Amino acid sequence: MRNRKTRKITFVFLLLTLLPISTLGRQFVLVLSQEDLKEAAADSTNLVDDTSDSGFDDFIDSEAKPDYVLDPGSWSPIFEPATASEDHLEHEGVYYSAVSKIVKAYSRGDERAMEEAASEIEAAAVAGHPHAQSILGFLYGMGIGRERSKAKSFLYHHFAAEGGNMQSKMALAYTYSRQEMHDKAAKLYAELAEVAINSFLISKASPVIEPVRIHSGAEENKEALRKSRGEEDEDFQISEYQAQKGNAGAMYKIGIFYYFGLRGVRRDHTKALSWFLKAAEKGEPKSMELLGEIYARGAGAERNFTKALEWLTLASRQQIYSAYNGLGYLYVKGYGVEKNNTKAKEYFEKAADNEEAGGLYNLGVMYLKGIGVKRDVKIASKYFINAFDAGQPKTFYQLAKMFHTGVSLKKNVPLASSLYKLVAERGPWSSLSRWALESYLRGDVGRAFLLYSRMAELGYEIAQSNAAWILDKYGERSMCLGESGICSDEERHQRSHALWWQASEQGNEHAALLIGDAYYYGRGTERDYDRAAKAYLHAKSQSNAQAMFNLGYMHEHGQGLPYDLHLAKRYYDQALEVGHAAKLPVTLALASLWIRKNYANGILVHVIDSLPEVYPKVEAWVEDVLMEEGNATILTLFVCLLTVLYLRERQRRHVAAAGEVAFPHQLGEQGVPVGN
Repeated sequence: MRNRKTRKITFVFLLLTLLPISTLGRQFVLVLSQEDLKEAAADSTNLVDDTSDSGFDDFIDSEAKPDYVLDPGSWSPIFEPATASEDHLEHEGVYYSAVSKIVKAYSRGDERAMEEAASEIEAAAVAGHPHAQSILGFLYGMGIGRERSKAKSFLYHHFAAEGGNMQSKMALAYTYSRQEMHDKAAKLYAELAEVAINSFLISKASPVIEPVRIHSGAEENKEALRKSRGEEDEDFQISEYQAQKGNAGAMYKIGIFYYFGLRGVRRDHTKALSWFLKAAEKGEPKSMELLGEIYARGAGAERNFTKALEWLTLASRQQIYSAYNGLGYLYVKGYGVEKNNTKAKEYFEKAADNEEAGGLYNLGVMYLKGIGVKRDVKIASKYFINAFDAGQPKTFYQLAKMFHTGVSLKKNVPLASSLYKLVAERGPWSSLSRWALESYLRGDVGRAFLLYSRMAELGYEIAQSNAAWILDKYGERSMCLGESGICSDEERHQRSHALWWQASEQGNEHAALLIGDAYYYGRGTERDYDRAAKAYLHAKSQSNAQAMFNLGYMHEHGQGLPYDLHLAKRYYDQALEVGHAAKLPVTLALASLWIRKNYANGILVHVIDSLPEVYPKVEAWVEDVLMEEGNATILTLFVCLLTVLYLRERQRRHVAAAGEVAFPHQLGEQGVPVGN
């Protein structure tokens, strides 16, 4: 094992927060409880072997459960009605009727329907219905149909969380995290992360999500959206055609799409099984490993550990290292084989020697619990750190426990809270993201905005930026509903500002830049150069060229930052180093600095300083006068006429000059042209 320092976790964590969970992380992993860590902390050097594995079964015998059971109050019966039972719909009929009205009202921008639905939700909430209380907390938090009130929002989410609503627990945990109340945040996120981990097992679904940012900067992210159209995507259709023609690699690819539900394709384990079987018949080894997982999990087929063992053995013979991890899991649990911890450890080591994340993780579990080895928390933590680096999702959860309890790793509650949050965000409530994206792709911007807003309240950074971008991009067409009807311009600006601010707090550099602009220009908030500078500094820390340029400008003019021409030049130079597209504005800015330095009290400096005041007036004049259709046409014709006259005059002068100029050998001593 390589000797890696614990602090490396922090840097890897920052990177992994920007990426979706890898599909290469297999589900053959042991699950640890909080009690394990407490026992290990008591005395990790004198503990005897403990081969007990009760409570650590990753393939639970219970039947698969839908989202509305795993996530009480889930909106899945509205967006996926086929998954809901009639008994459940009948029992929660009033609640789902009101939520459905809210969704439809937002799609149409129907303020009257929204008021009616909000009143129904409020009546149910006052009567003590926890899921209605959660929705009412959301409405107060966003200022939808009710006066915006953080206090009332918090109160109703608190009541809902006490009643078992998971989404309200997410909202509260995020609120505590923003307020740096890390102990409370970690406690809630730990509970939610455990629910998320268990939901992967009970639902027999993989903890894989694909968060899609629908914008790239200020523009729509057309490439990402194109790749999210599921079976309608051209790349999917090409792969499907190749698979139907017998291409084993394409069969495996299509199976992956269905198994994990990637790129907008609805998860379908039955279809995935069919494609993996076809690919395996043609000798595709990765399909064999996944077939072993399918039969072990009972996802898309009846659970059959004997078949799982056969397929994993075939895959391992073709050097699919994750198959070694699967075999080790079967032996440590005694599934389809006689239980053998020694053999399990050998298989885990084969996987770990090849940097397979599941093998590294499971070796860590064996050393932490003392399964087939002497319990050693330090060795366990080293394996966990390496598994973390390799991208094993459940390692986030185990390391979070270690940082939370201070077992083997130095206690760090804020970091534990962040790691728990990563896992919690992959719980069943993340389905909101899929429904929002599907709504946006269908052109239902209002519904997409509502769903992203709900996720934003739960602390999802991508949802925060997506919702804010929809407000800025679509304006009135965003169907934004405010306290009393359609959002006013001021309400949209304020809501957008709040969403961008939340996203910037979680590391979104584009959001930080927009927040800086909002404070600098006074958009949706009061002008505040000091706050603008802080926001630009945050964006600059993530190598944003525009933020660097803005900081240089603020130093040059002494706005929110000390007047310092040397620092201004340094920021301008950094902007050019980071973004070559900044060459023209940086060149002009450096010219301005040179003038300011050499002609401090000159008229040119006065002209430069007056430009910010003159520009809005010129811009308004151009927009109000010149850009009217008739005036624009006249202006265009006038410019064309001037251009023609200028070119003709230049041509005439060139001809005249050519006739008058003599070559040197034609000149006499006095410089007079020599006659013929």
